[in-house]
Amino acid sequence: MAEDTRQDKRASFSITEHSANGMARTSAVASGKTGTSKKLVIKNFKDRPKLAENYTEDTWLKLRDAVGAIQNSTSIKYNLEELYQAVENLCSYKVSPTLYKQLRQVCEDHVQAQIHQFREYPFFMCTESLDNLSFLKRMNRCWQDHCRQTIMIRSIFLFLDRTYVLQNSLLPSIWDTGLELFRTHIVSDSAVQKRTVEGILEQIELERNGETVDRSLLRSLLGMLSDLQVYKDSFEERFLTETNRLYAAEGQRLMQERDVPEYLHHVARRLEEENDRIVSYLDQSTQKPLISCVEKQLLGEHMTAILQKGLSTLLDENRVTELTLLYQLFSKVKGGLPTLLQFWRDYIKSFGGEIVCTPEKDKDMVQDLLDFKDKMDNVAQSCFARNESFINAMKEAFETFINKRPNKPAELIACDNRFCLRAGNKEATEEELERILDKIMIIFRFIHGKDVFEAFYKKDLAKRLLVGKSASVDAEKSMLSKLKHECGAAFTSKLEGMFKDMELSKDIMIQFKQYMQNQSEPSNIELTVNILTMGYWPSYTPMEVHLPTEMVKLQEVFKLFYLGKHSGRKLQWQPTLGHAVLKAEFKEGKKELQVSLFQTLVLLMFNEGEEFSMEEIRAATGIEEGELRRTLQSLACGKARVLNKNPRGKDVEDGDRFNFNNDFKHKLFRIKINQIQMKETVEEQVSTTERVFQDRQYQIDAAVVRIMKMRKTLSHNLLVSELYNQLKFPVKPGDLKKRIESLIDRDYMERDKETPNQYHYVA
Repeated sequence: MAEDTRQDKRASFSITEHSANGMARTSAVASGKTGTSKKLVIKNFKDRPKLAENYTEDTWLKLRDAVGAIQNSTSIKYNLEELYQAVENLCSYKVSPTLYKQLRQVCEDHVQAQIHQFREYPFFMCTESLDNLSFLKRMNRCWQDHCRQTIMIRSIFLFLDRTYVLQNSLLPSIWDTGLELFRTHIVSDSAVQKRTVEGILEQIELERNGETVDRSLLRSLLGMLSDLQVYKDSFEERFLTETNRLYAAEGQRLMQERDVPEYLHHVARRLEEENDRIVSYLDQSTQKPLISCVEKQLLGEHMTAILQKGLSTLLDENRVTELTLLYQLFSKVKGGLPTLLQFWRDYIKSFGGEIVCTPEKDKDMVQDLLDFKDKMDNVAQSCFARNESFINAMKEAFETFINKRPNKPAELIACDNRFCLRAGNKEATEEELERILDKIMIIFRFIHGKDVFEAFYKKDLAKRLLVGKSASVDAEKSMLSKLKHECGAAFTSKLEGMFKDMELSKDIMIQFKQYMQNQSEPSNIELTVNILTMGYWPSYTPMEVHLPTEMVKLQEVFKLFYLGKHSGRKLQWQPTLGHAVLKAEFKEGKKELQVSLFQTLVLLMFNEGEEFSMEEIRAATGIEEGELRRTLQSLACGKARVLNKNPRGKDVEDGDRFNFNNDFKHKLFRIKINQIQMKETVEEQVSTTERVFQDRQYQIDAAVVRIMKMRKTLSHNLLVSELYNQLKFPVKPGDLKKRIESLIDRDYMERDKETPNQYHYVA
């Protein structure tokens, strides 16, 4: 209101407030003068105007006509806004219940009428598939029309849906009513439902067989079943049953027809196809049971058959792609990985056992083992996702098969080290050498009889150090460091002692040269001596040979020099390890020959005469017969033939005669003649092995005495158990029993008089 401009009169306002108890009070909002205020009273509306007598019926007829037009896809006579307003008017006058019932009835009548088009539909036409497809299309058209009609009807009756229906929780919305009517009168009809589901299943089967189908049609129909909440009961159960049957038959057939790689790719393709179906038209809830069904029938039922038929081939041929696929597929199936793990372990044991237990393959055993280990490592890393269980199973399998043949792998690994570390090894760089040594150490870890490795490694290391055939001192020390890290300081103490001896020998030789310079009669021969501590080096069989006078004299000079510095020590010369450089004159000119001491003694004889028989040479040199034959063979039958043998031949026989080959030619000035005596003989191998077994007996005896001294009294089984815990090499129970009997005979322990299986320590 506007304020009155006259001075004697101001307008006043007041509002009547209603409190919670229904009482009214008046509040002054503005007042011109104290005590003078006017009340503003807000009154109820006048009575609602009454509807015309036939308004409800007329309005319903309009609405029904509009609904009919929508259902029959004809034009609506009335404006949609006008129809919406009409619904709102009816709802305002409490006609909502009647209106809702009338609308439901009209919709129900229309849906009921739709069922006839399916019942009257010709069920048999030219072909079954065409008929089913036509039926599905008609069903889809009916469903799409129904959805479109329901949405349009709801837009007209939206006020009813949002007021009356919303306030009555028991009443379904207009959309839900439409779904309920379609479900009740069309989809729940047994004949219609059966035909619809069979048609959908037929289309899916056609697609599985490689034909193209209308995916949008399937998506729409399956969406219909899902919206109507009959998807699981009417379709999914039958679909999974059919899928189960199809893939069970397919799995059985293809396992017979196809090889494993092809079969695995087929399974992967099938799984991809089914996942694609889920994305394209199946309900998401079907994914888990469907994929499980495919995996079970194509993989789960054939796991053992797949692995028996193809795992060995895949691993033999190093089929990385297929092995990766195999692992991925088996990881999806219950019990798949444990089964694969067992077959993988068995394969490694079988293949590796063949490498180790075939004597004909001994020459290449170590390289074959290294290659096999690399290959299996690559499979575990690349194909089996670095699964810890598979890596551990591989280690366990390697340890099992390598020790199937006691001692031999250890001996051959030690020999392989010799080839890696000796001079002339063509493996390019130090990095390459280091990498090879690391690989050898991996194999070494699996060996139980590490003492056998130590014995052969020590023997070969001694040869490399003494003859100067080591590729690199750094590489030798690197290998020593690896062994020390793996087995402890006690394992490498003697090997380290050998290196110390070589370094001390260099210092001694510097002092000896200074000593020789001060002698009144200097020698024409340059002598180099390596002083070896007996406990560190392998034991060598002493051999007495007839050395030239100059050499004997020089030996005595050195002995006098050395014992003068180290009193109380004893020197024992080892001619088997000696080598020399000889100057020789041929027609072609002067040459230098790098030869062993035995070869030196033989060649020096030809300064005294032109021709000698084998018997004469043996008598003059004192070399053992077998060693002499090998020496003569290297000089007269090898690549560098500085001697002629009569009669000619590859082998040295009794009665053969030898003369100096004055016509010898060679492009090099210094010629290294192969030192046959440095090659490992069978006798050496047997001797080394016997020495290891002898050492083992001492270790067993020491362990038994140590245990009995501490425990005083012990039963046989407990003693054997303790021994297995302490001994670091494989040993049979029978061998332990023999050592125990030996100790009893030597009075280190005794049997209990009443209990024979009980032992007592004898102090």
